[in-house]
Amino acid sequence: MGRKKLLGKEEFEGWIFILPILLGVVVFSFVPVIYSLVVSFTNWDGINPPKFTGFENYIRLLFEDEYFHKAVFNTFVFTFVSVPLGMAGGLFLAMLANQPVPFKNAFRTAYFAPSITSTVAIALVWGLIFSPNTGLLNSTLNMLGINGPDWLGTSKWAMPAVILVEVWFVSGYNMVIYLAGLQGISESLYESARLDGANRWRQFIHITLPMLSPTSFFLMITSVISSFQVFNLIYVLTQGGPAYATTVYIHYLYLNAFNYFKMGFASSMAWLLFIVLAGITFVQMKMQKRWVHYE
Repeated sequence: MGRKKLLGKEEFEGWIFILPILLGVVVFSFVPVIYSLVVSFTNWDGINPPKFTGFENYIRLLFEDEYFHKAVFNTFVFTFVSVPLGMAGGLFLAMLANQPVPFKNAFRTAYFAPSITSTVAIALVWGLIFSPNTGLLNSTLNMLGINGPDWLGTSKWAMPAVILVEVWFVSGYNMVIYLAGLQGISESLYESARLDGANRWRQFIHITLPMLSPTSFFLMITSVISSFQVFNLIYVLTQGGPAYATTVYIHYLYLNAFNYFKMGFASSMAWLLFIVLAGITFVQMKMQKRWVHYE
C-alpha cells in the first residue's frame, strides 16, 4: 500500500509539472485547430461575425478558383523536383564527407551551415546573386559568353531559380541524416562484396542504397511535408510572381488570409492541405514495405 501511495504521489507530481505544457498545447494548438475547422465552413473576414456557408469554400477551391489550381500545380512541381534533387544532393555530400580526408569535419560544417541559417537571410543573399544586371550568377555567365536571363523576373526561370535555392538549402540537412545512415552500415558487407569482385558502383547499388532505404524513407516523408509548406523563400524572392508563376499553396493561403481577409476561405485551404498531406503520408507508409530494408 505504501508503494502504491508513493507511485500515486509521484504520478500526481508528474502531471503537475507537465500541466503548463499541456495547457499551452490545448490553448495555442488544439483550440485554434478546431476553431479553424469551424471557420472553414463560414464566410469570415476576421472582423465581422462569421456567416455559415456550408461547403461553399471547399466547392470554390476545388471547382472554381483558377488561382488555387495554379498554386496546387506550382506546389507539385516544386515538390517533385526539389525533393529528389535535395535527397540526391544530400546523399552525394554525405558520401564525400564520409571519406577519410583531411579537414572532413570542416567540410561537414560548411555543408550543414545553410540548414541552420535564417531562411530570410538566405533568400536575400540569393536575390542579390540572381540580380539580372549585377548578380554574381549572370556576371559569371557573361564571362563565359552567355547572356544570363532575368532569373526572378520571368515566368520561365523564376520557379527553377527558387528550386535551386531550396535544393542548396536542404542538401546540408539531408547530408547529416544520410551520413548517420552511412556510418551505420557494416564494413564487412563491403569487404565481402570486394572479395566477390564487385566494383564501387555495384557496391553502391546493392549495398549502400538498400541499407540506406530507412533513412531515405524518413527523408522522403519529411521533405515532402516541408516542401508543401514552403513559404519564406517564395515570399522573399518572388512574392509569388511573376504572373503567379511561383505562387505555391501556402503563399496563396497567406494572401487569402492576410491580404484579402478571407479567413474562412484560407481555413478551408489549410484543412485541404492537411487531408492531402495525411493521404500522401499514408500512401508512403503503405509503400515502405516494398522497398525499405530492415535488418
